[in-house]
Amino acid sequence: MAQSNYSFLSKFKRHVTASMVLIFFTVLALISANVPVVKDWYFALWQNPVSFSIGEFNFFSHGGHPMSLGAVINDFLMAIFFLSVGLEIKREIRVGELSTKEKALLPIIGACGGMLVPVLIFAILCPADASMQRGLAIPMATDIAFSLGVLAVFKTRVPVGLKVFLAALAVADDLGGIIVIALFYTSGINMLFMILSAVCVAVMVVGNIMKVHSKAFYVVIGLVLWYFMLNSGIHATIAGVVVAFCIPATLKKGTGYYLERIRTNINKFPVIEVDELHDTVVLTNSEIHTLKSIESAADKMISPLQDLEDNLHFPINFIVIPLFAFANAGIDMSQMSAGSLVSGVGLAVMLGLVLGKFLGVFGFSWIAVRMKYVSLPAGTDWKAFASVCVVCGIGFTVSMFIADLSYSGLGAEGAALLSQAKLGVLCGSVISAVLGCVLLNKTLPKE
Repeated sequence: MAQSNYSFLSKFKRHVTASMVLIFFTVLALISANVPVVKDWYFALWQNPVSFSIGEFNFFSHGGHPMSLGAVINDFLMAIFFLSVGLEIKREIRVGELSTKEKALLPIIGACGGMLVPVLIFAILCPADASMQRGLAIPMATDIAFSLGVLAVFKTRVPVGLKVFLAALAVADDLGGIIVIALFYTSGINMLFMILSAVCVAVMVVGNIMKVHSKAFYVVIGLVLWYFMLNSGIHATIAGVVVAFCIPATLKKGTGYYLERIRTNINKFPVIEVDELHDTVVLTNSEIHTLKSIESAADKMISPLQDLEDNLHFPINFIVIPLFAFANAGIDMSQMSAGSLVSGVGLAVMLGLVLGKFLGVFGFSWIAVRMKYVSLPAGTDWKAFASVCVVCGIGFTVSMFIADLSYSGLGAEGAALLSQAKLGVLCGSVISAVLGCVLLNKTLPKE
């Protein structure tokens, strides 16, 4: 039974991409929000209270009140998403595409432009209304899963340098989004919970210094930190990023030690002749112990940071993000006016993604290359690079998340603005994806 489950899971991963699952649940949400038979059920579902209680204490409570299912998805599950993002950012800074000035400069410059210009477009198109202006940051984001999914359509036609650029830009973009959430989406501060949060962070930092490599140690303290941050006034998803930056990226004894241990143990087994390869061998207790020692050494060669990042990949891409999309992408079209995309928040978000992201990423990158601070990614030209800059306008997940932070809790006016913002995110992301695919097909080298 276990073998068949593993086989199904491996086939699922091979044939179904994260982008496909995300599209499916987005469409399902739109259908559910507009079909009369399930419409009321769909919107009522996310208002159900959630409780995870021990005695009088409810882990999913905010200010003494139980959280709704929608809030648990947006605050708790998205904290796990940002934990994964934080792990990826830390890895890229230490050993990846953001680890040196030469590697990081172009994606960071492009990301800065891709955050600044959409904000300017939003500010220009929206009236100087305090409620509307809360959504300035919505078109800043680039969805890494969707954007890399578009490049995956073209397989080997995409130069490696372009894939690396887009992935690094999306990571830098996520870092910018995290900073914006931390600075501008903080409500009234509760000093007691702030102090308790600081204590949790201090414990993890000390654990890191003391070379505590147990993932369970950081996860358990991270759950406590999430609860304290939730009630402190700082958005709870930031807890995921803080935990990620506290998880060790080093090994206890170094790679060489574990490699030598593996070699020594392997050499304990006799050399097998070719004609004996298919013979069934009954292992002795000593040989079983040796194999387990090899397995243990191999596990310890992977840092806690990379191990946790790898373990989170499947649940994030195939459970957390699709569930977030299903809960947040449902827009009641009957409540939308004909002018929702030709004025106001909807237009500002859509043009911010489609036009602002392209102008910002391409424009800042072009200036940097012309001033000879950086060079274009290897194996590409300006036409192909511009096509990838169009793809950067796919802002789905984080844009939806920031939209919810911007307008939820503002009553009827906020609900209307949130629907307009979500429609702008959907339309802007779809236009960027389709236009990007068309341009990439024309500009990329043939197979």
